[in-house]
Amino acid sequence: MSALGSREGSSPDRWRRELAHDRRIASRAEAIWDWDTPAGRRRADRRAAFFVEHGALGPGRRALELGCGTGVFLERVARSGADLHGLDLSPDLLARARERVAGTANVRLVQGNAEAMPFPDGSFDAVYGSSVLHHLGLEAALREVHRVLRPGGRTVFTEPNLLNPQIAVTFLVAPRRTLGLSPDEMAFTRFRARALLDRVGFTEPSVRPFDFLHPLVPPSWIDGVARLGSALEAVPGLREIAGSLLIRGTRP
Repeated sequence: MSALGSREGSSPDRWRRELAHDRRIASRAEAIWDWDTPAGRRRADRRAAFFVEHGALGPGRRALELGCGTGVFLERVARSGADLHGLDLSPDLLARARERVAGTANVRLVQGNAEAMPFPDGSFDAVYGSSVLHHLGLEAALREVHRVLRPGGRTVFTEPNLLNPQIAVTFLVAPRRTLGLSPDEMAFTRFRARALLDRVGFTEPSVRPFDFLHPLVPPSWIDGVARLGSALEAVPGLREIAGSLLIRGTRP
């Protein structure tokens, strides 16, 4: 195995552990993932806007959300008018997503493995996702994303940034089960993500840190903290410890 990780897919044991974990958390997943607080909803809105903007999503575009979970982002991105497919390994999470997007004509849900997707080559104009790649074999997943994109297709992901102190403690020090982490998920740095985008064959690869808005910020502070965070994202050096990564690339 190289320093960047193996090209091989994840083991069946890993998928069984992921499924068992998702079954345990399905009824409270959004609280565990911090999307249900006022600041968490603001953070989700910003990510959805990134997916629409950088994926060039709109009517006539066909997109895949990888690891759609309970449909938090499908619901938001569907407003773009793009034809969306949501893929997730977990039937328990997909059941929640099905409730959330019921009646949304431009959304379809599919159960499947992100490292061996049930789609033909060149199926989508864009593939996007939030906090999913760090659950996967990163290179294997990016190769599948590359495969299912059409020439000129775009990929956009947001992921936790391992260089952020809280993220580092969460993934490397704290007990996993108490924080709702699955046994195998692991955040990564922008340097690893950028190197693998290059290796897999994406053009115009870009990985930048963003997000200083913590999901537990009180509602009355959100606007001020968001403005401050936007300023900090422009400061060289300091922006490296932002909480998340925005990952982009284009299939040639």
